[in-house]
Amino acid sequence: MDFNFTSEQESFRSEVRSFIAENLPVQTTDVSDEGMYDQNKFDERLQFQKAMATKKWNTMAWPKKFGGLEAPHWQQMLLNEEMAYNRAPSGGNHGINWVGPALMLVGSEEQQKEHLNKIANADDDSWWCTFYSEPGAGSDLAALQTRAIQDGDEFVVNGQKIWTSGAHRSNWGWLAARTDPDAPKHRGISMFLLDLETPGITIRPLINMGDEHGFNEVFFEDVRLPKKNLVGEQDRGWYHLAVALDFERSSIAGFSGSRKTVEDHIQFADDNPHKIEQNPDVRLEYADRMIEIEIGTNLAYRIVHMQTNGIIANYEASAAKLFSSELNQRIARTGSKMLGLESLMRPQEPRAPLGGAIGQSYITSVSSTIGGGTSEIQRNIVATRGLGLPRG
Repeated sequence: MDFNFTSEQESFRSEVRSFIAENLPVQTTDVSDEGMYDQNKFDERLQFQKAMATKKWNTMAWPKKFGGLEAPHWQQMLLNEEMAYNRAPSGGNHGINWVGPALMLVGSEEQQKEHLNKIANADDDSWWCTFYSEPGAGSDLAALQTRAIQDGDEFVVNGQKIWTSGAHRSNWGWLAARTDPDAPKHRGISMFLLDLETPGITIRPLINMGDEHGFNEVFFEDVRLPKKNLVGEQDRGWYHLAVALDFERSSIAGFSGSRKTVEDHIQFADDNPHKIEQNPDVRLEYADRMIEIEIGTNLAYRIVHMQTNGIIANYEASAAKLFSSELNQRIARTGSKMLGLESLMRPQEPRAPLGGAIGQSYITSVSSTIGGGTSEIQRNIVATRGLGLPRG
């Protein structure tokens, strides 16, 4: 593995930085991952992604016939790295991350024509969310109980989903529902495209500890879906769902964003040296955090290197996700130690250091070891698939 970037790669990195400078002139300390709770921020996100769409950067790894660039893995990685470091609102649309790639593999030609170009172009009416988790089906997702019962040329959906990111901003949903209640739990599940204007859908906000509205609980009461919205083979949705989940990122955005956060903390400490004098151990902690960021960055680079060489990164991706999630929490704790009682100030307080970002991240980082697969699940994957340990 060569740790040096080529001149072509460095040129692309410079292009991304110039694009960000032109389209995102205001630097922010906002630590919100998706910015779903504020309409103005969401509108800014849409405009930024429209600008990215002009360069086909939202979907650069997609095939050209579907609106992509067929760009290599390293190019996607560099884009994600720079976007995260500069806190650019480049993500959040699950149509790009999961739905689009799944439609390319198992969707009908009609579904591909209807949705893929809209997703690639960041159309206003093509923001997607995913209906996976339920109150009784989180890490054990195959235990989901939302039903989709066929009735002629339609399916009738009843049930509940929870922790649905961005449902209140979305136009479409990617729904996992049980179509054969008598089959073993990993069978009898099907995937559907769901227009959120369909009657019978109720979306209720779930406000997190940081007073942010990113999550929702969603109820389905006799929601009727046309059969054409079934994606792939009926009752084999678990496998289609697994394909979509495989499009998770290498975690480079997490490590790059963490680098920027720690640099902000260190700059604040340099400008306010009494903070370190009051707690000199914090200096050593920040040294540890920067070392961990370097380690994590190389874990992410390794995944991209494997993908470039046609190797599927499985437990390697779980190790990177696990390390990134727990590092995020350690950075928040270190920042809180540096600020002391001032870390209790929230973003609404004008006097809050760093715009209240440290206190906000301390609260919101609690969920980082849950969302996207809990730390326990990631450790199981590393243990069984990476280390070859027996299931117990």
